[in-house]
Amino acid sequence: MTDGHNTYFNAVDWAKMQGEHPTGDAFIAFAKKSRDEIRAHQEKLFKRLVERAWKTKFYQHHWGKAGIEPGDIKGLESLPSLPSFDKSDIMESIARNPPLGDFAGFEAYGPGERPPTIMHTTSGTTGTPQVLLFGAKSREVQNLLLGRLYRFQGLRPDDVVHSVYGHGMINGGHYVREAVTHWTSALFMSAGTGVETPSIKQVQLMKDFGTTVIVGFADYIKKLARVAVEQGIDPVKDLNIRMISGHLGREDKDTLSEAWGGADCFDWYGVGDTGCIAGEGPDRDGLYVMEDAQFLEIGDIDTGKPVAEGAEGDMICTCLFKDDIYPIIRFNTHDVTRMKAGQSSLGLNFQRIEGFLGRSDNMVKIRGINIFPQAMGPILEEDKAFAGEFICKARRDESGRDEFIVAAEVSGDASDAVADRFRALLKQKIGIDVAVELNAPGALAPLTQTEVRQKPIRLIDERFK
Repeated sequence: MTDGHNTYFNAVDWAKMQGEHPTGDAFIAFAKKSRDEIRAHQEKLFKRLVERAWKTKFYQHHWGKAGIEPGDIKGLESLPSLPSFDKSDIMESIARNPPLGDFAGFEAYGPGERPPTIMHTTSGTTGTPQVLLFGAKSREVQNLLLGRLYRFQGLRPDDVVHSVYGHGMINGGHYVREAVTHWTSALFMSAGTGVETPSIKQVQLMKDFGTTVIVGFADYIKKLARVAVEQGIDPVKDLNIRMISGHLGREDKDTLSEAWGGADCFDWYGVGDTGCIAGEGPDRDGLYVMEDAQFLEIGDIDTGKPVAEGAEGDMICTCLFKDDIYPIIRFNTHDVTRMKAGQSSLGLNFQRIEGFLGRSDNMVKIRGINIFPQAMGPILEEDKAFAGEFICKARRDESGRDEFIVAAEVSGDASDAVADRFRALLKQKIGIDVAVELNAPGALAPLTQTEVRQKPIRLIDERFK
C-alpha cells in the first residue's frame, strides 16, 4: 500500500553515513588526517548543506534580509559574511508559522508527505521551550557522535551506564539513551532526574545492577554521592564507578572523582539543536571539536565577529551533517569558550576548545566587571568547606549601586571565618568585593532546583524587578 509513509530505518543510507562520520578505530584514523584533508571533507558536506538550506523558508527569509543570494556562498570561507541566528530567531519562525515554524523545510516535500521526524523541545532554561526537529539521518549522526565519544573516552562493552538526564518533552535523556543503545554495546539505565526516579532509589539501583559509568550533569552526580553516604552506601567501597561523562564546565574534576572513588571524569559539550559538538578524549587536554560533523567559530560576544586567536567568545556552530530536517548554519549558542592552542598529545588534528566557560546571555556586569555566574562554583571548590551547591544574586540598592551575592552551601560550621575565606577567594578571582551567604547542605535546592532541572539555576537578577 502506498500511503505516503516512510520509516525511520529506511530513511538513512547507513553505510554512507558511517563513511562520512566514522566510529571506533576509523574515527581515530580520520582525526589524524591532515588539516587539508579534514577541510576538504567539511567543504563537501557544507556544499550539500547549503543546497538544502536554500530550500527552506527560514533561510530564504533569514539570508534574504541580509541581501544574500544563491551563489553568494562559495564555501566555508563565506561563513563570517553570513548572519548568525539564535533561539530568538527560531521562536520568531514559530510565531510566523505556528506550531512548528518554517525552519524544518517540510515544504520541499509533496502534499501529504513528511519524512520521518523526531520532535522534542529544549528545557526552557533560558526562557520559553523551543521546538527541536530532527530528521532520521541527522538524528542518527547526533547519536553516533555521542556514542563514539563515549567509546573514545573509554566506555567498554561490559559497562553498565546510569543516566541522570531528563526525559519528557526535552531531548536530553532520549538522545543519550539512543547514543548508547544504538552506537555502543553497553547496558543502559534511564534513571532520569530526581523527580523521575528519587535520588535514594537511584543509588540503590546503581548498587543492585552494578553501575560502572554515570552520565549526566555534574551538579546532580555530586548530589548522588552525598545521598549514597546518607543512605549508608559507600560510593567508593559499595559501588564500582570507574567513569563519569557529562557537562562538567569548570567543575573541579578532582572533587567529583574523589567522591566516586577515583572515577575518570570527562567533559563534553553540545546543545539541543546541534547535538554533541566537542568532548574530551583520554588525554583530557581540551575538548576535541567533532570536525567531521561540526564547524565551530568563536564570535565576539558584542559584535559576532571572529575573535583573536585564544580569545573568549560565543560558540557559533554549523552542523555539516544536518542536510535533511532543520539545517543549521551559524547557530549562536551564546555559550562562551576559547580555542585551545598547541598540538594534541594523541596526534589528532581536530581543533580543541577549553570547554564551557559561561553563557553570554547570562553574564552580568557588576561595577564594570563581567561575571559569569556558573564560574563561582569552581572557584569555591578550592575551599574544602564548600558543599558543592550555590546560587548568585544581583541586586541594586537605593543609591543605584549594584551588589553581587554568592549564596553557597557549606559542610560543617557556617562561621564568619568561612564566609571571610569565601569572600577573599572570590575577590581574588573576579576582582571585586562580593557578599557571601552561607547555607546548610540542601538549603538552596528550592532556588537552584537541582532535583527537577537539567541545568540548575545559578543566577537570580533582582535589579530590574
